Amino acid sequence: MTRTIALIGHPVAHSLSPRFQQAALDALGIDARYEAWDVPAPDLPIAIERLRSGSVIGANVTVPHKVAMLGRVDHHDALAERVGAVNTVVRRDGQLHATNTDVAGVLRALADAGATVRGARVVLLGAGGAARAVVVALRDGGAAHLTVANRTLERARGLVPLGGDAIAVEVAPLDPADAALRRAMREASIVIQSTSLGLPHTATAGLSPVPRALFARGQVAFDLVYGREPTPFLRYAEAAGAQPVDGLAMLVHQGAASFRIWTGAEAPLDVMFGAARGALSA
Repeated sequence: MTRTIALIGHPVAHSLSPRFQQAALDALGIDARYEAWDVPAPDLPIAIERLRSGSVIGANVTVPHKVAMLGRVDHHDALAERVGAVNTVVRRDGQLHATNTDVAGVLRALADAGATVRGARVVLLGAGGAARAVVVALRDGGAAHLTVANRTLERARGLVPLGGDAIAVEVAPLDPADAALRRAMREASIVIQSTSLGLPHTATAGLSPVPRALFARGQVAFDLVYGREPTPFLRYAEAAGAQPVDGLAMLVHQGAASFRIWTGAEAPLDVMFGAARGALSA
């Protein structure tokens, strides 16, 4: 019997996950289909019941359900608890178990880029759902200092407890004219962009949260957004002499970690990256 792994979110038609996850399943001869389930928020309970079916292995969870899913599974691990969100669910003995592989995805993407997280000063632009996993990843990776910049300071302050005692976290307005943000950008070795600005095929596709003048030569500029072309954030960073890193590596690495949980097999990363890049260029 062909089994199912789902991607639960809304919208999901744009996602590359079905392309590279199915390629990985096929490469290892695993009889399963990776399906995108477009699930508006009111339909989430229905999707969860579908996950309990005997033919379902598990699921990835994406926007806007990562936080809501935390309270709807039967079990979640300590990492999901710390992040306050889940992105991976596996069905075991009829019960749903959840974790968060976005943390591993962030750290692997930065490692692939040659960035040194331990002891680093980091600026995180944005304080939405994706930012929560970034803060936990930086804490686990041993970063020394983090500035969270967001248009709404109260939301940025909500991420401060995620750093615990392991990393000094301060907040600043996401305003290029703000002195605290300008200083943090100047001192940072890593700048991470987690807002929706620059997302392809949206009204903000041509925008960057910070201008070229705020980047410093030698920084790693990591945009969680991925697309066929570099985002404005990455173009500005590269023009200033920073190293641009898009979100494709994070996407694939978090997916590979999920794949191992579902199948117990080592994920074929070369196959996954090849399929993801092929889908982007198609």
